[in-house]
Amino acid sequence: MITIVIPVYNEGDNIKTAVERIEKEVKVPFKINIVYDFEEDTTLVPARELNVNLVKNKYGSGVLNAIKTGLESVDTEFVVVTMADLSDPPGVINDMVNSAEKYNSDIVCGSRYMSGGKQIGGPLIKGFMSRCAGLSLHYLAGLPVHDATNSFKLYRKSFLDTVEIESTGGFELGVELVVKAFKNSHKITEVPTTWHDRTAGKSNFKLIEWLPKYLKWYFEAFKRNNDK
Repeated sequence: MITIVIPVYNEGDNIKTAVERIEKEVKVPFKINIVYDFEEDTTLVPARELNVNLVKNKYGSGVLNAIKTGLESVDTEFVVVTMADLSDPPGVINDMVNSAEKYNSDIVCGSRYMSGGKQIGGPLIKGFMSRCAGLSLHYLAGLPVHDATNSFKLYRKSFLDTVEIESTGGFELGVELVVKAFKNSHKITEVPTTWHDRTAGKSNFKLIEWLPKYLKWYFEAFKRNNDK
């Protein structure tokens, strides 16, 4: 059994299709925890008709707090963070679980920038910066994955229990956890994934606001080499 955590913000147009795709494509036993901020969220009405658990964000509003709440809500060995906008292909979750079990991984990254991975659509500047960050962290800092910035990841609960999350912005949380796992010699693997830009709803990614917070963990990855 794995837990699939989906942070949401007014995803009423997407959530039913997202859950149906997960139910169709994910072959390992799973449960879905949908994390929401407020009772008026448009996601909740259709979600209540689905086989999911609704979890109220306990740290306040925002995607970072939703993901933190979601990660802490699990009681399964593995947890996967994915989005309701259908950008992440649910079938890749099967590959993530297989990789975690085969290599005893603490983190499995869905990678757009390894062989077999792709990114389709989305803002050009965001994609360019993400690719440059992921590949430079791999080739220059030595991270064993090509796409540390992607939020589509599997985590082992026993690893999460050892980590204090310091992120204060948003999706940089995924980079923080990879960097901390890397610096403490935890096993990190990756599987290829194809990211598609959303077709409904509005993205809540805040590039300018979150960039300095990404850079903090980007440069933290290089400190490991300097300390040797």
